[in-house]
Amino acid sequence: MGTTLFAALDVLEGTVIGRCMQRHRHDEFLRFLNTVEAAVPAGTLIHAILDNDATHKPPKVGAWLARHPRWIFHFTPTSASWMNAVEGFVSVLTRRRLRRGSFSGIVDLQAAINRDIAEHNDKPKPFVRTKPAAILDAVDGNAAPSE
Repeated sequence: MGTTLFAALDVLEGTVIGRCMQRHRHDEFLRFLNTVEAAVPAGTLIHAILDNDATHKPPKVGAWLARHPRWIFHFTPTSASWMNAVEGFVSVLTRRRLRRGSFSGIVDLQAAINRDIAEHNDKPKPFVRTKPAAILDAVDGNAAPSE
């Protein structure tokens, strides 16, 4: 049994909401959405950038979304996880805390992840995209021909 990290990044503030769960199913995803819903001030529009994982698309998730009109889901193209800003946070978390870590079990691993999120949120920085604009054109199939 492993652990799954569901994470949301506020790109303007740089803060992260993260929740470790035992499994990666739509039920856990819905619990995470409820966590974010409770944490974000009422009246704030929430744009969720998601990969195309089946976890995000069951009818129960669609029903939840219909009951929460301030949420808008945007799905990244397949193999374009770099477009999801939270992936950068997860990459840094992996390099900084997890890759060479030694954990006595799942609880220890989850505690390390939670510590990293808390430390990150102590000094958050707005997210700044570093990919060049040309790569976005390539995703749309509008890349200029190479010379």
